[in-house]
Amino acid sequence: MRKQFIFYWLMLTAGGLLAQPPAGNYNANSRFEQLGASLPTPNTTRTASGAPGKDFWQQRADYDIKAELDDEKRKITGTETITYFNNSPDELKYVWLQLDQNLFEKNSINATSQNNSIQNQMSSNAVTGLNAPSSVRGSVAGDFSFKITSVKDPKTGQPLKHTINGTMMRIELPVGIKTGQSYAFSVDWNYFINEYYGRAGYEFFPKDGNTNYFIAHWFPRMCVYDDVNGWQHKQFLGQGEFTLTFGNYKVALTVPNDHIVGATGELQNANQVLSSEQLKRMEKAKTATRPVLIVSQEEAEKAEKGKPTGKKTWIYKAENVRDFAFATSRKFIWDAMQIDQAGKKVMCMSLYSKEGNPLWGQYSTMVVAHTIRSYSKYSVDYPYPVAYSCHASGGGMEYPMISFNGGRPEPDGTYSEGTKYGMIGVIIHEVGHNFFPMIINSDERQWGWMDEGLNTFVQYLAEKEWDKDFPTRRGEPQFIVDYMKQDAKNLVPIMTSSDNIMLYGPNAYAKPATALNILRETVMGRELFDYAFKEYARRWAFKNPTPADFFRTMEDASGVDLDWFWKGWFYGTEAVDQDLVEVEWFALDTQNPEINKAEAKKQAEAKRNTVARQRDKDYIKESVVDKNPDMKDFYNTYDPYKVTEADKKKYETYLASLTPDERKLVESGVNFYTLKVKNKGGLPMPVIVKMQFEDGTDSVARFPAEIWRLNDQNVSKVITSKKKVVQWTLDPYREIADIDEESNSFPRQPAQPTKFQLFKSQGFQRGPNPMREAQQSQPPKTGQQGGAKN
Repeated sequence: MRKQFIFYWLMLTAGGLLAQPPAGNYNANSRFEQLGASLPTPNTTRTASGAPGKDFWQQRADYDIKAELDDEKRKITGTETITYFNNSPDELKYVWLQLDQNLFEKNSINATSQNNSIQNQMSSNAVTGLNAPSSVRGSVAGDFSFKITSVKDPKTGQPLKHTINGTMMRIELPVGIKTGQSYAFSVDWNYFINEYYGRAGYEFFPKDGNTNYFIAHWFPRMCVYDDVNGWQHKQFLGQGEFTLTFGNYKVALTVPNDHIVGATGELQNANQVLSSEQLKRMEKAKTATRPVLIVSQEEAEKAEKGKPTGKKTWIYKAENVRDFAFATSRKFIWDAMQIDQAGKKVMCMSLYSKEGNPLWGQYSTMVVAHTIRSYSKYSVDYPYPVAYSCHASGGGMEYPMISFNGGRPEPDGTYSEGTKYGMIGVIIHEVGHNFFPMIINSDERQWGWMDEGLNTFVQYLAEKEWDKDFPTRRGEPQFIVDYMKQDAKNLVPIMTSSDNIMLYGPNAYAKPATALNILRETVMGRELFDYAFKEYARRWAFKNPTPADFFRTMEDASGVDLDWFWKGWFYGTEAVDQDLVEVEWFALDTQNPEINKAEAKKQAEAKRNTVARQRDKDYIKESVVDKNPDMKDFYNTYDPYKVTEADKKKYETYLASLTPDERKLVESGVNFYTLKVKNKGGLPMPVIVKMQFEDGTDSVARFPAEIWRLNDQNVSKVITSKKKVVQWTLDPYREIADIDEESNSFPRQPAQPTKFQLFKSQGFQRGPNPMREAQQSQPPKTGQQGGAKN
């Protein structure tokens, strides 16, 4: 029902007397206070703006590696010389290296800390896996850990004392490395390659007896030493990925001479390992607008049937990278296409066996090129000369300039829509990791979301630019609702150490990506967000940012206070659940008797029109007053709703007291609506409300999240409209991940019905009939054609 109020009350409201929260409604809360002590204290290394400070430093490690693949034994043997540069203000008496393959040791922390149990029914693989050396998906029993055969000073040949602690190795130095100095040491090692488990390994093809190798974290690598943690030597447990130091690599890979190799960096000896025809095709790829086959499927299939006659050594160099990986196989088809990215030539390439076609030949390299262009637009220009996508058995994994990606059609070459878009999506994601964290080098071991979440967000943007109807899985707020609805015991904040996260996909990938999308579309707007996000990438390219550096940069470059947002989305687990509890409808009392008395009469008549009064028309034929007119007096004919001269004079006096602007307002016919919204979920977010008008049109009003700053439980907001509103809807375009849409409408709209199926009765069933099943499974007797005799 519409309520009226007089203009004097309106003037008090506009004048500010009601600007403060009504008494008793104030609910002090800290949601909009600054993060303050929750963030590290700024200093000259990392500033309050989120930028690197004047004293920022980071270490460097250069590698000279020689390694050989034994295809028969599936074994790698290698030697490396690491030159470590100490740019820190500290003298280092020892250094730490990562031995990631030790993840597979039987008594590793990863293996012994896993929970498992016996089920009523278990496969043989599941039973075997109960005592496997690792519970990492896809791994098999066996010893795939590093065998360190030598650690020494290459100049003197003297061994260096070293201690292996799980997936870490400490090397004690004969003399401390002082600030500005470097030290070189060498390590020899070998290990047996594990079956591909999503990060690295081999895939064997029984039909042709060949193996594809996807080799990563395959050599002892330097741990990070920085201003935040000192040595970052948290054990590798499989989930928390890698934290690494930038450096230059020279790598010589010896493989069977019929193998095709792709790796981090640029191939240095193409003339020695490629045929003249392959070299010609590579030249053609430099000017092509579509991928050029360097090795065709026909050539790869021919190689599958042959055997190596010797070995080849492929030599690569890579500058300013944090890691090195490679793929090798005689089964590989190889295509390439060069693009120009901001004046830099980038050779986009794919390696895939015939099992990946036709999908891989059609899409992979084109997607690589698109990803480089799209990510460069939102972050920094791609700085490296090559980018590979390699076809692995499943999942996806990233390394500098090379990634291992799943997505395989059926053996007959057909594929589902899900397979197609899943493959394209994983290639975008893994190639995109070249930017986050291969260039913007965050600590993945500690903060998975800085790697996966930021990358998933830009993946979401790149997917839409690939195909505006791309069936994106993560990024849209509505897709995170089911996760946000979960019981609190299943949820942890985004700001949780990688190895301690439950539901890693939703938490480290989807939720931060969704949060950034909400920032871009709803809280900040695209222009402010894109500028700040690109500034973060520019500031921290080839450096190692922390969460505080990201949070501070986003605010510093945009001028938007986002501490409330980081608290809610990144430090908390509350959900968004806004409830449009009530809408009150008011109209300004014009004090015009012609209008007011007509409305009052209409309302009075409606109230008198009861069922009893309707029936009395026929039931009471003639009342006593009808029979005796002398019983009537003034009130039997008095009309309280008739406009009198006194009414008119009073109204004229009122109008004369108004200024022209006040009179215009009184006569405007504006409707005033008071919306009462409850924050049931706890997470404060902007209030977005759609108004559907009586004439069929609509409009949207937006109020910032700061509307909750004085009361984080209930807010009241007045909206004016000349048109009559017939329906109100909160979050009409699903922008804020509200977990309960049924409470978002006023008047309430019925939810979608719970559907049930109508079926035709088959008679009373008494459950399974083993006798009938047994009879039906018996072969017909001799002389019978099945069923009854003739």
